[in-house]
Amino acid sequence: MIIPAKDEASQIEAAVKSAAEALVTLVVDGESADDTVQRAKAAGARVAASPPGRARQLAAGVVEIEKLLTAGELGEIDQLDALLFLHADTQLPAGFTATVENALSDPGVVGGAFGFRFDWSENTGTLFQRASLRVVQWAARLRNKWFGLAYGDQALFIRPRVLSKFGGIPQVSSLEDLDLVLRLQRRGRFIVLPVDIATSARRYLEAGVWRTVASHARLLTGYVLGTDRRELGRG
Repeated sequence: MIIPAKDEASQIEAAVKSAAEALVTLVVDGESADDTVQRAKAAGARVAASPPGRARQLAAGVVEIEKLLTAGELGEIDQLDALLFLHADTQLPAGFTATVENALSDPGVVGGAFGFRFDWSENTGTLFQRASLRVVQWAARLRNKWFGLAYGDQALFIRPRVLSKFGGIPQVSSLEDLDLVLRLQRRGRFIVLPVDIATSARRYLEAGVWRTVASHARLLTGYVLGTDRRELGRG
């Protein structure tokens, strides 16, 4: 389990605790200015450091996990069946390890993701914001069903040997999760599980639900058109 984080003191403990079933939970901190590191450790995670940037942090996490395996710090296990990448504001459901293991019992499955829902209540935001979040949630589920596409906030998991075959985490400045999913789909079967994770709605509420949707659409359009990722990040 690898969790990239930067300035996630308010979220990291819940994410780490939701991952308690994992053999190892590694938080890769990207130069946080708050007490993300201290809270991650208090919640039971190992912590590694990396320059900020989700792709860099994920890659650093993969390297660190490999070091732990080589050093025998994870017991007698010398290889993992799966790596799971979790956003710091996302929480996994109980029994997630068995769910992933069951999915990977099919040798044709190279990786997958969980279903998507927001972690929110009827007291979240305004009536309009709640209605908007429901639409976003519904659209994400249609994307999963029709196109088999998932993003990083759906807890992507992958067989390590498959990841190594295409050179590891794509080192790009944005949309590394989409790159990863598309590469997996070319290697075998990528599945979206009928079990939801819970992702915080805070970023949508802070920036505006439809403004956030528009930003995501702009990034995706730029990706399809082949726009330089650095240009997309400056938009």
